[in-house]
Amino acid sequence: MRITISGLPGSGTTRVAKLLAKELALDLISAGELFREIAEEKSLPLEQFSKLAEDNDDFDRWIDEKQGEEAMKRENVIVEGRLSGFFVPHADLRIWLKAPVEVRAGRVAGRENIAYEEALSAMKSREQSEYTRYEKYYGIHLDDLSVYDLIIDSSRWSENDIVKIILVAKERVRE
Repeated sequence: MRITISGLPGSGTTRVAKLLAKELALDLISAGELFREIAEEKSLPLEQFSKLAEDNDDFDRWIDEKQGEEAMKRENVIVEGRLSGFFVPHADLRIWLKAPVEVRAGRVAGRENIAYEEALSAMKSREQSEYTRYEKYYGIHLDDLSVYDLIIDSSRWSENDIVKIILVAKERVRE
């Protein structure tokens, strides 16, 4: 089974994907980790690297194509990334995690050990950059959730509860 988990920064996609991968003993492919690795290799903060990526679609296209290719090499895999629901052909279950911007900014601030205001500003800048790039490169609007089978508000449920919800959905897909 191929499962995609997508959402905006701070929505909990990485944590939920890791927990689910462990629970199901599946490989995990993370587009966000690939993006962070490239930014780190270039010694750039994510916000600055996102701006650079606006003018050079090579980074996004490589990551997006790579996650789809890698997912198709496996029968059972979890793919986590902003556009995974669009770029993993034949995914059995596509999930979008959402949360209010204030909640997401608080999570990002805690995760990156920065002030809330700084996290909120960087997050909004990064999201605007992604909205611009994805529409420009692929004609994808991040607000279009029609490709997703399940949309979960991660501000309402714990990470473990979200995993349980996904496990129930996974079983229903097999029926």
